[in-house]
Amino acid sequence: MNRSSHTTTVRVHASARKRAQAIAPDLIRWRRHLHQNPELSFEEHETQRFVTETLSEIPGIEIAHPAGTSVVGTLPGSRNGRILAIRADMDALPITEECEEPFRSKRKGAMHACGHDGHTAMLLATARIFAELRSEWPGEIRFLFQHAEELFPGGGEEMVKAGVMDGVDAVIGTHLWAHIPSGQIAVTYGPMMAAPDVFHIRIKGLGGHAARPQSSVDSIVLASEIVQHLQLLVSRETDPLDSLVVSVTQFHAGTTHNVLPGEAELTGTVRTFNAALRERIPERMEAILAGLCSAHRAHYELRYEKGYRPVVNHADVNRIVESAARGLYGAGAIDFNQRNMGGEDFSAFQEKAPGSFFYVGAGRPGAEMVYPHHHPRFAIDESALVNGVEMFLTAGLHLLEEGF
Repeated sequence: MNRSSHTTTVRVHASARKRAQAIAPDLIRWRRHLHQNPELSFEEHETQRFVTETLSEIPGIEIAHPAGTSVVGTLPGSRNGRILAIRADMDALPITEECEEPFRSKRKGAMHACGHDGHTAMLLATARIFAELRSEWPGEIRFLFQHAEELFPGGGEEMVKAGVMDGVDAVIGTHLWAHIPSGQIAVTYGPMMAAPDVFHIRIKGLGGHAARPQSSVDSIVLASEIVQHLQLLVSRETDPLDSLVVSVTQFHAGTTHNVLPGEAELTGTVRTFNAALRERIPERMEAILAGLCSAHRAHYELRYEKGYRPVVNHADVNRIVESAARGLYGAGAIDFNQRNMGGEDFSAFQEKAPGSFFYVGAGRPGAEMVYPHHHPRFAIDESALVNGVEMFLTAGLHLLEEGF
């Protein structure tokens, strides 16, 4: 755990918390509507309409569609001051839902299996309450409803290029997290989520009859050897104290039982926090491929695609988030151990302003099985939605009134 010894005291606004609890029925209704009507990355047209219509009921908010299917609601406070951005993602995943709830997805092959429906609902509720409290806070809030978090190059970068972060002083965002119980908040100092890069490898051998392997260059055997050697990048070429994941997630070769295929294809992901290590990995992959293919009389093609930057939290903004959680739920409700190798394009917004990304525990109490994010039976505890709104309100009001 990497934390500063400096502490920040954030006041819990009783009125804001009361309003967050009162809006729970709308929160759940919005979340269930979105859950029933999931849309994939870059295709969130109906979601955009729903968010726009819901925001249009809030007095004083200015609505824009700066990039793709995104929505931005801008709300000025009672007087001049700082500019705060709060972000939620809206897209679903290409998964067919297997849950049995009455509000399960109506669309085969699309499901909110990561909690983005909840994020969107929480930000809608946050916008409404901030509008109700408008006379109490200075500055300006930009509510960023982002499209396409799940699919690189992502909607965050598009929104940033469209100017949504211009002049912003701080940005906060959250993710419902089923791996910790509802009522807990996970706060991570420094690097929190990794850079998710993707590689594609094509091995070109020489196909032939499976009964005469000596006349061929077996692409399957060679590709299997490459899979094993790639793991040496983690276990034998990287400092054990530095985080690295290399995972081969697809292996395609062959069409029938008696033919040695001439080609095999591998696809996978590389996850890093360290910028220097991130640059070195494709170079070492190239060296492994060149050596093994030369030894086995084969050829290769490597395509390496860099994904999102790592999510790295700003210490000062993070302290405000931590203090908000402490004031709302007590010190025992804070989890400092949820750093992980997942990827998130919240990092695009952090490139433009100091930011904090935190987890809101959404594990269902008493559940026999906690299905992971991106699983067809993924589910959340809906009571956690209010916690997310309370965190946005409490941390947001401090950032507007006191700064960091």
